[in-house]
Amino acid sequence: MTEAERGTRWTGSGQFTLLSRMLHWTMAAMILTMLFIGVAMVASLADYHLLVSVHRPLGIAILILVIIRYVNRKLNPPPEFLATMPEVERRAATISEKTMYAMMFAMPLIGWGMLSAARYPVVLYGPIHLPPILPHSPMLYAVLRKAHTVVAYLFFTTFIAHFSEVLFHTVILRDHLINRMVPWKVR
Repeated sequence: MTEAERGTRWTGSGQFTLLSRMLHWTMAAMILTMLFIGVAMVASLADYHLLVSVHRPLGIAILILVIIRYVNRKLNPPPEFLATMPEVERRAATISEKTMYAMMFAMPLIGWGMLSAARYPVVLYGPIHLPPILPHSPMLYAVLRKAHTVVAYLFFTTFIAHFSEVLFHTVILRDHLINRMVPWKVR
């Protein structure tokens, strides 16, 4: 594909707002951190308490940011997809984005509910604790713990699909799809 052809495929007008891009990349870093912490919590009992002390407040920060991000998305709708994207791919991207939003919202709430059901405090920092959102119930704790794990795996799978699609467009198709979300231009 020539440089002129690439230029006609990306005009730069279809970029997300600066706030959308900042929220996207901040949350991407936070969520990747959470996924690695979650895996490390399961694999390392020696560092469990340290990892949990980071995992809980980071989860609540993600919950707050996903609410802000959702409101921002309603106020600033995303740009149109590239004209080169087939309709089936557009639908798949839309479904995966909605699924990721749902999971970004659900994961921290499930975690908070799980801890509430176990009567574990959700410590944000020092003496600042969140109130329980569910009653004490060992059975409910067990169900929510399993749900937290299953949703984490589903989220990781959806994230890999999202990342793979962007990588495919960037490296193989070279249609500049990534320019919609990055703060710089990709050649």
